[in-house]
Amino acid sequence: MSGIEQARKTAEGLEYLSGFGNEHSSEAVPGALPLGRNSPQRAPLGLYAEQLSGSAFTEPRAHNRRSWLYRIRPSAAHPPFVRTDNGAVRTAPFTETVPDPNRLRWDPLPEPAPGTDWLAGLWTLGGNGDATQRTGMAVHLYHADVSMRRVFSDADGELLIVPEQGGLLLRTELGLLSVEPGEVALVPRGVRFRVELLADTVRGYVCENYGQPFTLPELGPIGANGLANPRDFRVPVAAYEDVEGGVEVVNKFCGNLWTATYDHSPLDVVAWHGSHVPYVYDLRTFNVMGTISYDHPDPSIFTVLTSPSDTPGLAGVDFVVFAPRWLVGEDTFRPPYFHRNVMSEYMGLIEGAYDAKTAGKGGFVPGGGSLHNMMSAHGPDRETFDRASAAELRPQRIDDGLAFMFETRWPVTATAQAANADHLQRAYDDVWQGLERHFRS
Repeated sequence: MSGIEQARKTAEGLEYLSGFGNEHSSEAVPGALPLGRNSPQRAPLGLYAEQLSGSAFTEPRAHNRRSWLYRIRPSAAHPPFVRTDNGAVRTAPFTETVPDPNRLRWDPLPEPAPGTDWLAGLWTLGGNGDATQRTGMAVHLYHADVSMRRVFSDADGELLIVPEQGGLLLRTELGLLSVEPGEVALVPRGVRFRVELLADTVRGYVCENYGQPFTLPELGPIGANGLANPRDFRVPVAAYEDVEGGVEVVNKFCGNLWTATYDHSPLDVVAWHGSHVPYVYDLRTFNVMGTISYDHPDPSIFTVLTSPSDTPGLAGVDFVVFAPRWLVGEDTFRPPYFHRNVMSEYMGLIEGAYDAKTAGKGGFVPGGGSLHNMMSAHGPDRETFDRASAAELRPQRIDDGLAFMFETRWPVTATAQAANADHLQRAYDDVWQGLERHFRS
């Protein structure tokens, strides 16, 4: 069994812890976790105790994110970082272009140049806010064909990774996570990790959240159960690298990439406990809520994760999934309705087709994405409208597609590379042509 196959087996093993936002603990070597004291005078087994804080020390207990790491060397033992090329990565504030009220849609990213790892394959589509002020978000895509040998961390925000093609093995400081299309992985702010490929090529989406960490939305009148269940979020068991020799470590800080060559692997955490941890979630376990009488519920009912803002109910960014579900509404237009929204929406497709858009060449396809900024009118294309208006209203199972949305309170400004990309669909507006007038006075 190869090293990566063994690591994948470990990452998919039954030792996974479960739960969301709670205190977890794990040790790769028995006795590595100290008992009773986070930072004893002498940590067990000659390890160093180190706290990684993902929130201010004094934030309320329910929102506080921190983990204690017991590692072979402290993170402070590294040489200076120096600037390196940012590649196709861009960061807020986005000032290359102006926010565009037009509806935009892109085909999938083109094939990567041979030898492109996950970090080199990151391509920023756009975003909002200001990373230095910890507000807003960015939308990235990735396309890669080799595993990373270097290690990466993001000081600007947490990374929600949405594979669309090919699985990933994430070697993080806190252990291993295997994530396949149909699942999502979150790497918290500042956690170092390496991405190894579980397929010849991989492709997908990333939401970089500069704001408050993602959490589960409140359920309100839904009650105690529904949407994403906390028990379905998996966190890793401890697994460390004891590697001597040169290891490149890349740090994203205030929008720029910085690099340093360590004399050891920084993925050397032998044991840990805390709440600032990576996790994986299977989107197919989402418990969909919907109407059982008439009308179409708002897409907020599909929210998996939310990054709260200073205004209750108004998210910095929501992660929404359109998972397999039944449609049963009486006398109801079944696909998502025509609408304009104060929120801005970036939608991607993981597999199959989306029920409000035509698939196929020149349409909304897996790996592609659409951007509808605030108050941009959108909804089903003409072909979908005609089909849905004439459909027999009987219980209908939607299980031939898996789409998602990054929804944010601020307009998304496209990067120059996205606004001028060859794979931008410049005739996207045409999908709404032919919506005929039927009313006659």
